[in-house]
This record gives sequence, C-alpha cells and structure tokens, in this order.
Amino acid sequence: MSGLTWHVTPDLLGFMDREGRFVETNPAWLRVLGYTEAELENCHFIDLIHPDDMMRTQLNFDRVSAGLPVLNFVNRYRRKDGDYEWISWHSVPEDKLFFCSGRCVTDEKANEAALKTRDDEAKLREQFIAVLGHDVRNPLAAINAAARVIGRATEDAQVHEMLGSIEGSSGRIARLIDDVMDFARARLGGGMNIDRDGEYDVKPILEHTAQEISLAHPDIEIITEYDFCDPIHCDADRMAQLVSNLLANAVTHGEPGAPVTMGAKDHDGWFYLWVANRGEPIPPEAREMLFEPYTRADLRQSQQGLGLGLFIAREIARGHGGELTVESDDERTVFTFSMKRL
Repeated sequence: MSGLTWHVTPDLLGFMDREGRFVETNPAWLRVLGYTEAELENCHFIDLIHPDDMMRTQLNFDRVSAGLPVLNFVNRYRRKDGDYEWISWHSVPEDKLFFCSGRCVTDEKANEAALKTRDDEAKLREQFIAVLGHDVRNPLAAINAAARVIGRATEDAQVHEMLGSIEGSSGRIARLIDDVMDFARARLGGGMNIDRDGEYDVKPILEHTAQEISLAHPDIEIITEYDFCDPIHCDADRMAQLVSNLLANAVTHGEPGAPVTMGAKDHDGWFYLWVANRGEPIPPEAREMLFEPYTRADLRQSQQGLGLGLFIAREIARGHGGELTVESDDERTVFTFSMKRL
C-alpha cells in the first residue's frame, strides 16, 4: 500500500484476511505499539488483545465478517514491551479483506478515569460533610437544651456565667458547621444556593447583625452609615451571613479596640455595602489569596476559625450577581460588596 497518508498518519491502518490475520500494516504500528510490518505479517489479531477484551473483540470481528461495519469499538492492544494501549477502531469489509483504522485513546481513557475518580471523591466528600454537619448539630442542640434547663433551675451567678460560656461556644460551633456546609455546597456541589426573588428591608438586617457582633465584641464600637432605599431584591438570610462574615473579619483582624465602620448606599442603580477597619494594611501578595478557602493572615492567639468567612462572603456576593473587593492601605482596610439593583 502506498500513499502519503498511509505513511504519515498517526492512526493504525491495516488489512486483515478473513481469518483475522494481518496482511498489511502501516508505520504507525511501530510508533504506537512497537511492531514492524514484518512482525505483524500473518499475526492473528487475537494474539495482541488484552485477555479481558477478547470476547468483545471476537463478537465485533464476527460482525464485520458478516459484512457489517464496526465503528468506534475500543479495546486494548499489547505493546511489544508488554504494556497495553487503548485503541478506538473502525473496521469495514473491503473485497476479500477487512480494512481497519485505529486511533490510540490511552490518554483520553486515563483522563476519563481520573475525572471519574475526582467526581466520585467530590461526591463522597460532600456526602461526608453533610452527614457530619447533621450529626454534629444533634448533640449540639442537646447541649443547648440542657444548658437552658440548668439555667432555669438555678440562680447561682457562677453557674449562669459558665452557661453563658457554653452558649457562646455552641454558637461558634454552629457557625463553623454552617461555614463548612456552605463551603461544601460552593466548591463541591456546583455553587451556593441564593434566592434573590424576594424583596426585603435590608437596613434592619444590617442593624441586627451589627448588634450581634457588638454583643460578641463589646470592646469594639460599630459605626453605621446608610444612604439607600429599602426594600432590595436579595436573599435576606445570605445577606445577613455576608454582613456577619465581613464584620467578624473586621473586628478580628482590625486594630484592637478601634471602631469598625459599616456603610451602605445606592448609586447609579447599584447597591454598595462596605465594612472598614483600622489596622495594619494587607500586603499585596496576601490580597491575591484573601478570598481563597482556608487562607488567613497571621492570627493573634485569640483568633479562631477555618478561614472560610471571606470565601463564603464572596460566593454570596457572586450568587447575587455582584462582587466583593478589598482595598487596604496604612489608614484602613475596606471590603466592598457591590450589586446591581433589580
């Protein structure tokens, strides 16, 4: 067989007789499998097939022997060095011979296997995190219920102080569970659930969230500045979560004892919300990774968390069709959420 294509194509080309023996093969067999034309001449195809693929291959040989074409049939052929390559075949009858054309798809098979493994692992991690979150919440609820019963049964100030500590710790555990669940949904489940169909008054949400943070950090003053109109199309619960994460980040990483400012305004059809704190500026190299999960700046001894707060806040912002950005200099650090109003 002559012709430029026969000699230069990367595909395995060949002719077999009616018994399944190779009559002629092109140079690609040497490049892909290591066999010369002389080594393949009169070799029966079944001698090169992976044992697990023999039955399927024989069935397709019977098909082409009956005058029917075989298209996109994939099996494994043994290399001269003993390893195997996955080959995708087309085979058609031609006079008294069978013409076959095969393309090596070993890399594609490996990629498919790796992708399936990653998908399976992602699903398993998501299921594990969901089960863990559910199972941890049950004993946590029991702890809180027991603490409330004890609180009603005693007037002892020291006991009430310890119960307050239990309640605070339980709240932190619950928030950690929520962060992990949101992370699982955002990274493993294809995005965070955001419902922006409803209209809500956002100002009470901001005030309530600021009060919650103030109760947890009584030494930090939170200053609020509002210049926008309610209601706003948003997911109210997610909006509260975004604000809580930004405020918690500000009081945690800001200058100890310095006030934190939260503001919101309307401008040219956009809603802007920002949280600012004083303190050391965030280095430019750290800003690039600031919204990645498990990324935190150097923490003081008392600071805790998984480093998911800013990642989740950004996912909430993007779920609203907006964005979360940061600016930081020697005077202050400002996180700004921007969202086009509907």
